[in-house]
Amino acid sequence: MPIDSPRFQQAIARFDAANAADPNREFWQGAEYPKELLYSQRMAGWLQRFAPDASEALRLAVAAQHIRRWESPRRDYPEGKAGYKAWRSNLARFHAETAGEILADVGYDAATIRRVQGLIRKEHLKRDAEAQCLEDVACLVFLESYFADFSQKHDEAKLIDILQKTWKKMSPAGHAAALGLALPAGTREIVEKALAGG
Repeated sequence: MPIDSPRFQQAIARFDAANAADPNREFWQGAEYPKELLYSQRMAGWLQRFAPDASEALRLAVAAQHIRRWESPRRDYPEGKAGYKAWRSNLARFHAETAGEILADVGYDAATIRRVQGLIRKEHLKRDAEAQCLEDVACLVFLESYFADFSQKHDEAKLIDILQKTWKKMSPAGHAAALGLALPAGTREIVEKALAGG
């Protein structure tokens, strides 16, 4: 269900403009894109496929999920699990605050802004259907568009561990969508091995 309000369109345009400033580039289908703009477009596309009746708040949260992510790179945090968790936690807060500023600027009310920010932070995952939907979409985008390249940088044991953790985050509907992905043969083999228990 497309959202036609000028306020929604303004918010999406502002999110896109923010992500278009990404200095990192990605080539896809013969064209070059700012990395986070392409990610946002992939997220929105998957949401439309996975949950075509998604609410306005969920659509906004999906569009802003990685907004200006390059401003807080992983390398600014220590190696290891604690550094990774701190990075992810601070990223979620940064994305929520950045999105909230834009939403307030284009005229959204405080309740809607809080809702979008809560979804970006993935609060109450598994208990909040919209937060779960956002997580499913993020996992589907990762599996379809990023896992093949990611797999070139890590050994099989690490990939299986990541896939199993990803699978646990997803809902049954997300699992069904993931199993329907047209993955490259090598990628599919690793996914099947992970789902079989490694």
